[in-house]
Amino acid sequence: MSAVTIKSAQELEYMREAGRILASVHQTLGDALCEGMSTLEIDTLGEEIIRSFGCEPSFLNYMGYPASVCVSVNDEVVHGIPREDHIITNGDIVSLDIGVIYKGYHSDAARTHGVGEISPEAQALIDVTRESFFAGIEQATAGRHLNDISSAIGDYATKRGYGVVRDLVGHGIGTHLHEEPEIPNYRKWRRGIKLQPGMTFAIEPMINIGSPNVVWMDDEWTVVTEDESLSAHYENTIIITDGRPEILTLTESEKHLWTN
Repeated sequence: MSAVTIKSAQELEYMREAGRILASVHQTLGDALCEGMSTLEIDTLGEEIIRSFGCEPSFLNYMGYPASVCVSVNDEVVHGIPREDHIITNGDIVSLDIGVIYKGYHSDAARTHGVGEISPEAQALIDVTRESFFAGIEQATAGRHLNDISSAIGDYATKRGYGVVRDLVGHGIGTHLHEEPEIPNYRKWRRGIKLQPGMTFAIEPMINIGSPNVVWMDDEWTVVTEDESLSAHYENTIIITDGRPEILTLTESEKHLWTN
C-alpha cells in the first residue's frame, strides 16, 4: 500500500484552483439541468465547461470510463454512463459526479439535484446525504483518525433510517484521481490513519432510501440499488489543516454552509 501524501504549499494552491474551477462547473451544469435533457447532453455540456477553463476531465477514459460526467438517475448510485436515449423527466433525482485536472492536480465533487417537482422522500434523501457529509468533516481535523470521519457520516444517515452504501468509498486525491487512503462512509473498528495537515481527501457519502446493497449493471460501470430504491451522492475535495478542514469544491450557492 502506498503512503498517504502530504501536499506542499504549492501543490495545495494547484488543488485549490482545481477545486474552484470544479465548483464553477457544478454551479453552471446544475443550473442548466432540466426536464427533457438527455444524460448525454449533460455530459457534453459538462465537458465543454471543463475545457473552457483550460482543464481536462478527470473521468474521461479513466480505466475505460467513456464520458466526462458520471450522470446517475434515481436508483443509479454512481458511474451512470451518459446516453442519448436516457431523458431526464420531472420528478427525477440526478447525481452529477465530476472531476477536473488543473496543472496535473485533480479535484472531485458530486451533487444530487431534483428535477421539477420531486417527492418529499426524495428531497429528504438529498438533504440527509449532504448533511451526512458535513457531519463527517466536522471530524476531519488534524490529530483525529480517519474512522472519526467515517463513523460520523454513517451514524448520521443510519440513525435517520437510511442505507449507507458499503461497497463504494471515498479516497485520497492529488496528482492521481484515486490515492490512499480509502475512506468508508460507515463505522469501522480500526481507527485508521491519524489525520495530518496537508492531506487531501474526496469525502463522498452515497446514501440509499432503502437497503445499502448495490449491484453492478452489465455495462460494468453503472451501480444501482439492489432494491431499486432512490440513491443520492454528495462529494467534495477537502484539505486537512491545523484547524477546520478546507472545502475546495463548494459552489457559490453553498458557501454559506461552511466557513473554513
